[in-house]
Amino acid sequence: MEAADHLGFVVAAYAAAAAVVLALIGWVAIDYHAQRRALADLERRGFSRRSEPMRSAPAMEQAKEGA
Repeated sequence: MEAADHLGFVVAAYAAAAAVVLALIGWVAIDYHAQRRALADLERRGFSRRSEPMRSAPAMEQAKEGA
């Protein structure tokens, strides 16, 4: 059995695996940007993240002045 007999299958298998990985990377990148846009829209409408600590009014004013 020679390696050349299976070369086409091996190349096709690696090409298919690379195509799947690249498609998944693209999908994740597109979804990441969509989620960031959705989060920015929610924050613009007044919703905040639960992981973000609540700020008092004076602290928020100081943050606005520093920006």
